[in-house]
Amino acid sequence: MCPADRNDSERHLKPAARAGAMTTDFSKVLVVGKSSINRVVVSKIVEKSGLKPISEPPEAAEKTLAGHLPGAVILDGGPDNKDCDGLMSAIDALRRVSGKPLPAVILLSTRNGTQESLGLSSVVDAVVAKPITPERLQPVVDRLIGRG
Repeated sequence: MCPADRNDSERHLKPAARAGAMTTDFSKVLVVGKSSINRVVVSKIVEKSGLKPISEPPEAAEKTLAGHLPGAVILDGGPDNKDCDGLMSAIDALRRVSGKPLPAVILLSTRNGTQESLGLSSVVDAVVAKPITPERLQPVVDRLIGRG
């Protein structure tokens, strides 16, 4: 095959444009947060649900989303719920292209409340208050992944 005949146009598209071609892998959960300790704790809880966690800091998560479309994304919002704000537009773009509310988004927050009462992005499907425990997080993960 001649290199000029090769069709690699999809390689040059933004992650959101490729989302239509990707299928959601409901066995994977992207765990995003600045604290590596929190990512490990959350990943262990995700594994208890029989899912495969992909742990990334916020700076690397958008690149990971470009190659994988997990069933859920768990964001550790940090002390002010803003640590992962840079990822919200990429997740929103994936959802708009696919026409589905996937991946599901869970925000780990230092404050109790709903997405609306905390003034969070509409991309967030559920808020789980810290401290992170299996009793709080696992039922939410199971419920959101089950909707796929």
